[in-house]
Parts: sequence; C-alpha cells; structure tokens
Amino acid sequence: MSAPLLTSLAEPDGDRPDALTVAGRSCSREALLGAAGAVAARIAGAPVVAVRATPTVETVTAVVGALLAGVPVVPVPPDSGPAERDHILRDSKAALLLTGPQGAADAGRHAPAGGAGSAGAPGPAAPGGAGPAPVETVPVDLAERAAWTGPEPDPKATAFILYTSGTTGAPKGALISRRAVAADLDALAEAWAWTAEDTLVHGLPLFHVHGLVLGVLGALRTGSRLVHTGRPTAAAYAEAGGSLYFGVPTVWHRVTQDPDAARALSAARLLVSGSAPLPAPVFRDLELLTGHRPVERYGMTETLITLSTRADGERRPGYVGTPLSGIRTRVAAEEGAEIGELQLTGPTLFDGYLGRPEATTGSYTEDGWFRTGDIAAIEPDGFHRIVGRASTDLIKSGGYRIGAGEVENALLDHPAVREAAVVGAPHEDLGQQIVAYVVADGVSEAELIDFVAGQLSVHKRPRKVRFLDALPRNAMGKPQKKLLPPA
Repeated sequence: MSAPLLTSLAEPDGDRPDALTVAGRSCSREALLGAAGAVAARIAGAPVVAVRATPTVETVTAVVGALLAGVPVVPVPPDSGPAERDHILRDSKAALLLTGPQGAADAGRHAPAGGAGSAGAPGPAAPGGAGPAPVETVPVDLAERAAWTGPEPDPKATAFILYTSGTTGAPKGALISRRAVAADLDALAEAWAWTAEDTLVHGLPLFHVHGLVLGVLGALRTGSRLVHTGRPTAAAYAEAGGSLYFGVPTVWHRVTQDPDAARALSAARLLVSGSAPLPAPVFRDLELLTGHRPVERYGMTETLITLSTRADGERRPGYVGTPLSGIRTRVAAEEGAEIGELQLTGPTLFDGYLGRPEATTGSYTEDGWFRTGDIAAIEPDGFHRIVGRASTDLIKSGGYRIGAGEVENALLDHPAVREAAVVGAPHEDLGQQIVAYVVADGVSEAELIDFVAGQLSVHKRPRKVRFLDALPRNAMGKPQKKLLPPA
C-alpha cells in the first residue's frame, strides 16, 4: 500500500480544533477528514473534478476529498471570466464542479439545463459557438461526514490539472502527479526545516502552486497548523502569529509599507517569497523591519518548486538559491554569454500537457531536460539568479544580452520609484532598446536614466522611460508586460 499523500490526515487523533483556519473559519484535521470523506464518497469514480477555488474551508475540503478518492483536481480561479472558465472546464473534460454555497449560483450556469446545480441561466457561448461546458455543480457541505476507506491511489496517478497563464495562447493543462507533489513538499520541508511544530500563514490564491500545493497540501503533509488569512494584508499577517509565512513580492512590499505590521513578524521563523522576483529594496526593507532575510524560491506550474535558499543557509537579494533534493539544473547559454535558458530535470516535473503531445515534446530538449523558458545565471557556488522570461526579459541591445530584472532592481533602488518594469523595444541601430515603465513621483526621465547608468554598466541604462499610474499585474502580483502600452 502506498504511503498517504496527506500524511497528517492519517493520524488525526489529538488534533487541535483550529488546525486549519481559512478567512476566520476553523476546523480540526479530523473534521476536515470527515467532510472530505463525504466529498470523496460522492465523486468517487469521476474521471476529473473541477473546484471553484475560493479562499474557503469548502475549497480545501473539496480538494482533499478529490485527492482521497484519486480523482484529478482542476482548480478554477473564482474571478475567471466566462470564456476562461469554459475553456478550463471543456478542455479538462471535468464533469463535476465542486463549490461552496456562496459560489453555487455563479457556477451553476455551467450545468446542463435541468441538471443538478442548474440554479443559473446558461452561460455565454464559448468561442466558435460551442456553448458552455456541460458541468454539474456539486455544493460542498461541511456538515456532511463519511469515513473514507478507499485505498491510497497510485503515486503515479494525476493529482492536479493546473492551467498555465496562457501568455502564449489558450491556457494549457499541466498534469501533476501525486508523487511529484510528495517529492516537492518533502524537499521543501527539508530545505525550510518545516515541521508539525510550525504555524504556516498566507493569504494566497488557492488555484496556483504557491497557494494550493505549497500553502495547503504542504501543511497537510507536514502536519503544521495552517492559517489562511483570506486576503494577504499586512494587518492579517501581523495578527496571525505564525512561524512560517508565504507571500509574493506584492504582499511583502505592502508589509514593508506598514512598519508596525512588519515588526510583528519578527517573532516568525521564516519568511518565504516566490511566484515572481523579489525586488532587492523589498528584501532589504524586510530585513530592516523584521530582522529576517527572506527565503526566495523558484518554480513553475510544470515543475513545481525546484530552487530555494535554505533555512540554515545564506540568502542573497536577487538569488533563488540552489536546487532542491533530486533536482539538476543547467544553463544553455550562447558561447561567451553569462546568461541563458534554465533547463532542469528531476522528480517534481509534470507528466505533460493534457491532450497536447506536440506542446509536451516541444517543452523538452532532445536529451530530456525541461526547457523553462526563463533566463538565468548560475554562480560558481551554485546559487541561481533568474533574469526573467526569454520571451520578454532577455534584451539584446547593441550586441549585449541584458536581463530586464537587473535594470528593474536598479530602478527600484531609486527612492522615488515604487514600481518598475523593463522591456526591449525594436530599434533600428541597436536591435532593441531598453524601455522602462515606472510608477514614480518627483523624478524625471533623464534623472532615472543617469541613475541606472551610475548603478550598472552604461549599456544597461534605459533609453526611454514611460511613467504610469500602476503596472498591470495578474492575481499573483506578477507584472504583465504584454499589457504595457506601446513604447
């Protein structure tokens, strides 16, 4: 028999009543197991199940129930529009959509007329006139209980179908196995000294690797207490009293803007940042206010988390550490170049894109290494620095290869700059010129250009600076460079 994926649920005796708290509602692991057992009994045998991933106890219960039953889970962002939602449901072939009571009416419009959960009118037609996906909505009732006695599913079975952001077309479903999840969580527990004695705090979305796989399943595998704050506000983080905190750079920036809340985190053991590069000024402000140098880590939907600094190791601004246990990395750089595409292999990788064999094949090199599409540098001591995406963050200007992230960090070091995004724009002479988009007050374009030239090599200075009220960002706080106005 395989070892349980969610180890702590196998031993709920002596559980505390607030082992799991989401947006102020708490339950014990024993209560979670009972409610999830009822979900498992209702959906057992389904090929795939979607979950409307609101920040609620119902979402956690739905995911755990599906994992108990061995049914692959498709998290659906609760704020997704009709076209995106229908694409995910139709592409995954999910027959059921699990939802909390507050989401039943909204989700019901995906159900067939007259079917269970058909509380709303049919949704808008999908592109091509195919109509909404025929999905039955199943509300999750936390009062239901059932003792699930089914066997532990095969570790090679799919745990999740996680949809990518769709920056290069329609979102693709990445198949994530149970053994990949277990391998990643165990490697992170080792790197971060994460144990049942911890209290994990975060307020991240439950439809991404960071918030769901790390932020929920990690707690259920290690046995640590989990406090999901509902929203990741500085005040909520300060009040939670955790030992281990997860956040994205936007969250940590907001924490540093509330010095009292930041200082309240000084009692924590570890602050972890991921999902996007942490600006060096935010790293330094966190250290100044909390006494902690944050742990940074790197990963993708297709690979889970593969690189991290360690709880007992050095942490440098701008670096995401070294490979986790079982992971091997390399950089495919042109001759003489210091940076190139990061490629990796290891036990946490996905099993391919659902129904897209050509896309799966294209994501690997001929010798079987996964092509991340991210540009990186590896220092002699093994520390990794992520420059950015090859498609948007590698700038070739005047014969130089320049990483956008380095220029962004230099801009953010200017006291007047609050946000910065750097891209390469076509240029007749240089091939590409560096263009900076900034949110700043009381500073001119010329001053920022000269400031960067004084911080970095002169060829890395922006040639143009555009001032914006705010940068376009996604739900995880990542700047969306493709949505920036023309240079």
